[in-house]
Amino acid sequence: MDFLPVFLRLRQQRVLLVGGGQVALRKAQLLLRAEAELVVVAHEICDGLQVLLVPPHICYLRSYEASDLDGVSLVIASTDDELINRRVSVDAKARNLPVNVVDQPALCSFIFPSIVDRSPLLVAVSSGGSAPVLARLLRARLETLIPSTYGNLVQMMGRYRDTVKSRIHTTRLRMRFWEDIVNGPVAELMLSGQHERAEALLQATLAQSRAKGDQGEVYLVGAGPGDPDLLTFRALRLMQQADVVLYDRLVTKEIMRLVRQDAERIHVGKKRSDHTMPQEEISRLMVTLAQQGKRVLRLKGGDPFIFGRGGEEIAELAAAGIPFQIVPGITAASGCAAYAGIPLTHRDHAQSVRFVTGHLKDDSCDLDWEPLVQAGQTVVFYMGLVSLPLICKQLMQHGASRDLPIALIQQGTTPNQRVYTGTLQTLPALVANQNVQPPTLIIVGEVVKLHAALRWRD
Repeated sequence: MDFLPVFLRLRQQRVLLVGGGQVALRKAQLLLRAEAELVVVAHEICDGLQVLLVPPHICYLRSYEASDLDGVSLVIASTDDELINRRVSVDAKARNLPVNVVDQPALCSFIFPSIVDRSPLLVAVSSGGSAPVLARLLRARLETLIPSTYGNLVQMMGRYRDTVKSRIHTTRLRMRFWEDIVNGPVAELMLSGQHERAEALLQATLAQSRAKGDQGEVYLVGAGPGDPDLLTFRALRLMQQADVVLYDRLVTKEIMRLVRQDAERIHVGKKRSDHTMPQEEISRLMVTLAQQGKRVLRLKGGDPFIFGRGGEEIAELAAAGIPFQIVPGITAASGCAAYAGIPLTHRDHAQSVRFVTGHLKDDSCDLDWEPLVQAGQTVVFYMGLVSLPLICKQLMQHGASRDLPIALIQQGTTPNQRVYTGTLQTLPALVANQNVQPPTLIIVGEVVKLHAALRWRD
């Protein structure tokens, strides 16, 4: 993070603006919306800026001087003279004054973001000065997504903030109350212009919330195979609501960044013969945390009901009477196959698909092999990297051709995705000479032949 996003209170604060052209005019308009007092220094100013500069704002038609920095809180340089801009930057930094030089990030101690203004709600988008056009485009997209009436909702919430704080005494319950307001009918009434009804409903909701117990809940959420763009909308919403997160090692850092920032994070990842926390303890921990009134996010790679032991976890929750929600995720077979350009079914190659775990409860790979060797079928092995030689050997021993295509996908859907292809006879030796990093997925079947033509990510 090159710049820390902050919001400055500039009301009745003196701000120095060096420059008088159209760019300076846009900065002045923004500063005036923040109720700053402007001091403009320029050899000449444009007509639009001249109209704005009425008392208490000041304009000096002359060259910049270091003494212009006296008594100001913020400095902006917007001239066509690079030497003057650099001088303003150096002088301001020498006094520890925040300074912005338009279109010269290297000279700035702060930059202006693109702003979506729903005052008092503000949304700021910045590219750190690297791609301001992209930031403006994103702002334009956000303008279409955020109703103009959000400002009214924020104002109402502000009026009741102290009242809610006096009646709901814990931070967690207050946050839960406000989330219910924003996501429920109160917000809908406010956004549709029914202000009195919205306020009455908020008051009724507040009265009811005082009678409620501190009820916890568990969200069992599939995080998908790795790419955060594959998360569902519902998964994202619950990730932002959770008080505490229990996450697996398969959940990527990029996905974890989307979790509510102040949520407690507990790593409960497991890999072959190395369990950070036993499954029974994970289930007990979810129950305990929910009984404490917390909203618990159990975030699992892929889909929690496909080799994710989700069924075991919700059985514990149900037995303890803990409310829970289940959000499916894109399972690794679907996501990794799609990103590798390998369709799991194809009218010319495979009319069925089987999902199989590559290692069992005791870390063995003792499968019923006969049904896995069928014509017109794709077989997908989860967690099969260590067992790859055994998988290939057993399939051939049970009748599969040694030339049957097979693919191993490393860290599918992520930037580290790599696809290794071969046959049952050749792939084990090929993979043995590579530094393959889990998680991996193995696909066996004629559909693997399509990878060469359909590998759209390469």
